[in-house]
Amino acid sequence: MAVIPILYYQFGEEITSYLSLEPEEFVSAACLTLLIIEALRLRFGIVIVGQREYESNQISALAWGALAVSLTLLIAPEGEGKGLESGLYGIPIIFGLTFVDPVMGEIKRIKRDMKSAIYAGMAVSYAVWIGCHFWIGTDLFAAVLLAPLTVVGEIPSTKIIDDNATMVLLPLAGLVLLMPFL
Repeated sequence: MAVIPILYYQFGEEITSYLSLEPEEFVSAACLTLLIIEALRLRFGIVIVGQREYESNQISALAWGALAVSLTLLIAPEGEGKGLESGLYGIPIIFGLTFVDPVMGEIKRIKRDMKSAIYAGMAVSYAVWIGCHFWIGTDLFAAVLLAPLTVVGEIPSTKIIDDNATMVLLPLAGLVLLMPFL
């Protein structure tokens, strides 16, 4: 998943020019296509390899993640530079899901200790956000405030929305609210 924002910000215009689309149009089309496929999958109760059995009758983690990542690529403000620097917020939000989710998930599974999972998740999330500050120029103030929202997105357990979405949508919402101050 870490490849998605890198391809989008570094090569998005070049890749989508072959399809005569703008990068945003491609993201929207791809997301809409995935959501239509998800609706069909749900309609017929299909469980795809790698999905959990309960996903046969509820929106899958993949679909939630695709929607959240697509919204991030479409909504997150871009930096003034070209290439990866334009993803100064989109990259850390998506990297948060990519790297924090598996770390927290494994710690919860192996240790069965939410507190340890939260601490490890915070460490990884801050590493991602502050690393992006030094790598691509993500605002440090935003990094410090938004990193915990990735972890908060992993905490609630609900059947309504998967943590693949909340781990992206919470920092994205926080970013939208912070933008007037950045």
